[in-house]
Amino acid sequence: MPPSILAFHLGPRFDAAVASHTGYGPAARPENQDNFVVIDGAGQACHLHGGEARRATVAGWPRGHARVAVLDGMGGHGHGREAAEAVAAALLAVPPCTSADELGFRLDSLHGELQHGFLVDDGLPRPGTTLTLLELPPSGLALLYHVGDSRLYELAPGGAHPLTVDHVPATAAAMAGRLDEAGWWRQVHGRHAPQIAQAFILGNAFADPARLSDTLYPLTPERLPSWLSAMPDRRALALRPDCAYLLATDGFWSCAQPDLFVGGWQRLFAGCPDAAGIVERLFGAIEHDPPPGLLPDNLTALVLQPLPQALLRHTDETALPRADR
Repeated sequence: MPPSILAFHLGPRFDAAVASHTGYGPAARPENQDNFVVIDGAGQACHLHGGEARRATVAGWPRGHARVAVLDGMGGHGHGREAAEAVAAALLAVPPCTSADELGFRLDSLHGELQHGFLVDDGLPRPGTTLTLLELPPSGLALLYHVGDSRLYELAPGGAHPLTVDHVPATAAAMAGRLDEAGWWRQVHGRHAPQIAQAFILGNAFADPARLSDTLYPLTPERLPSWLSAMPDRRALALRPDCAYLLATDGFWSCAQPDLFVGGWQRLFAGCPDAAGIVERLFGAIEHDPPPGLLPDNLTALVLQPLPQALLRHTDETALPRADR
C-alpha cells in the first residue's frame, strides 16, 4: 500500500511534500523508526508521533521562514523510534536561525540536552538518530545541518547529486588518508553497509574510533579530504531554481548497487510537475520495481520544489500591491 503523501506550502519560494513508510515486502520492519519535520512559512508544523502525523502551531514563528528535516532512528539500537520522535518534537522549539553558525550552536546544544535526558538503563546501547535538516529563511541561502547517513540530494536536470557526506566508517578512513576518492565513492555510493560513525543523541566515533564520544564531530572542510571539502555538514547552501531537493533516509539505497538505482532517478522523475509527484514516483519504484538486493527498511522522503518565478511575482504583488494601483 502506498503511503499518504502530505503536501505543504513553505512560504513564497517552495512547495514541499513528504511521505514515510515502514517499508515493503514480507520482512518489512514492525514499526517505523523514521521521522520528519516540516514547519511551513506560517508556523504550521508536522511530525510523526507513534507513526501518525501530528500537527501543531509554532507560536511566534516569523512569516516566510521554514524548516524541514528527515530522521532515521537507529534500528539496531533500543528506542530508535523514541529517539527520532524526541528530536522531531524538540525541533519545533528551536528558534528560527539565520546563519549556519547559529543553527549549529542550537542543534549541538539540543544534542547535549537530549543525550543527558535519554539515559536508558536497559542494557542496550545508547539510542540515536540521523538528522538531515534544511533551514529556509525567507530570503537568502538555505542552511544545512547534517548528522548520520541520511542524505540530501539535488535533483538536477543532469541527474541526482548528493550534497551531504555519509557519517560512516569509510568516511573516517578517507579522512585518515586510508581510502582514496574512487574507493570512498565505491564503498559509500556503490554499495550499502549498515554501519554508522555518528548520530544525533548517540555521539561520534570519528574523534576516537576506539570509543564513543558524547559530542558531535562536525565534518568541516579542514577535516574532510580535498575531494569532499565542498560538502561540510554545516553550511549555507544555494538552492537552484531549476532543481528539486530530496531529503531521504537510507532505506531508498539499501540495495546491492545503489549507484545504479540513484542513477535512474533522472528518468524516473522526468516531467514531475511538483514535489508530491516526485515523492509518489520514488515510493512507487520501491514498491513495484525495487532495485536488486533491496533490504527491508523504513522509508522517508521529503522533497522541496522551487515555485515558478511567475508564481513568485504573483505572490509578491498580491502581498505588496503597487502604490499606483
